Amino acid sequence: MSTYDVIIIGSGPGGYVAAIRCAQLGLKTACVEGRDTLGGTCLNVGCIPSKALLHASHMLHEAEHNFTEMGLKGKSPSVDWKQMLSYKQSTIDTNTKGIEFLFKKNKIDWLKGWGSIPEAGKVKVGDEVHEAKNIIIATGSEAASLPGVEVDEKVVVTSTGALELGKVPKKMVVIGAGVIGLELGSVYARLGSDVTVVEFLDAITPGMDPEVQKTFQRMLKKQGLDFIMGAAVQKTEATKTKAKVHYKLRKDDSEHVIDADVVLVATGRKPYHDGVGLDALGIALTKRGQIAVDDHWATSVKGIYAIGDVIEGPMLAHKAEDEGMAVAEVIAGKHGHVNYGVIPGVIYTHPEVASVGETEATLKEAGRAYKVGKFSFMGNARAKAVFAGDGFVKIIVDKETDRILGAHIIGPGAGDLIHEVCVAMEFGASAQDLAMTCHAHPTYSEAVREAALACGDGPIHM
Repeated sequence: MSTYDVIIIGSGPGGYVAAIRCAQLGLKTACVEGRDTLGGTCLNVGCIPSKALLHASHMLHEAEHNFTEMGLKGKSPSVDWKQMLSYKQSTIDTNTKGIEFLFKKNKIDWLKGWGSIPEAGKVKVGDEVHEAKNIIIATGSEAASLPGVEVDEKVVVTSTGALELGKVPKKMVVIGAGVIGLELGSVYARLGSDVTVVEFLDAITPGMDPEVQKTFQRMLKKQGLDFIMGAAVQKTEATKTKAKVHYKLRKDDSEHVIDADVVLVATGRKPYHDGVGLDALGIALTKRGQIAVDDHWATSVKGIYAIGDVIEGPMLAHKAEDEGMAVAEVIAGKHGHVNYGVIPGVIYTHPEVASVGETEATLKEAGRAYKVGKFSFMGNARAKAVFAGDGFVKIIVDKETDRILGAHIIGPGAGDLIHEVCVAMEFGASAQDLAMTCHAHPTYSEAVREAALACGDGPIHM
């Protein structure tokens, strides 16, 4: 039996980051992982492989639609799906092996197997029991489904199955117009699939800025995605090679059926903590099945902490990473902090969509006075040069103080541009602070500055 200062259960973004930070702070650390590779859902069957396919399919789109305009002529490339999946796998391997290297570098023990907590201060992995002064639960989440929708990961799939289909389907139905559904739906649409998105609500990407929602949906329609909004899926019927999706339109209760070769169930994710032993330990849960924690990520049982998708908050890898670093600081006797008001969200379609902070809707609901500065990428020279003039930057500020409260970007490099605003918000900056900062020309980031200028006397290039 080994004794550790900290044992982390789960090696996803929250778990492996917590492990590395604990080790850096001088704590004897181990991490439990039952997969053959480290990195959790994100690196193995989530964020990283999906971005590889998004990149590959976007390159195909560029070749088919923009190369000739740039004077790059020749036959458009054909899709070698097997090679594309091989490229995706090599991307996964590079990243997961990188985490394994970081564990060795930081002298973190990888306890291979699935972990449970038989009692406070002990973690069981296989037949071995290890002692730990502190335990961090970072077991993440799993795909959620719907009643009447049976997932087989072949015809009716979650994001996991969608990343390893045997071939590109002729027709795909995506249930759910959230981030995962739209990202993977756009991948297959670029590769030639006829993609239809069936969404229960009347707007895509729930919780996002309404103007972004409308603009984004219009752009995706232009790219070939069809949408059936306000539709409640009743059930799916699957054979070995086909499926039918039954749904009702909420506006009139009319019943409809749509055929598909593959159905992607993208109706969100739910906390995963099966087999950890929470009930026996008496660890309190929320009404939604998340592990309840206090402001220091401590559970109701002393010495046991929880972070990431398994607790409340947005199910985002970077949120879990921040919590991983913060809880390590707490365990080491320091002050760990996460600013939950400045956690960006990104959709890695083309164009990308990114947001942080408040929306107009949340501020109206709170009764807070605000101003909006907006700038279109059509006024950005760099964006126009690369056929990326669609979209805009919107910055929302307090009407009286000019302090930045939120930002919403749809356009080229949005996932990187949003962090300029995140840093500004972290330091309590005003739109004027951002507007008065020199930005290199020609860059996409100039659109952010122009939106900040629009919060005051007005942008220059519009």
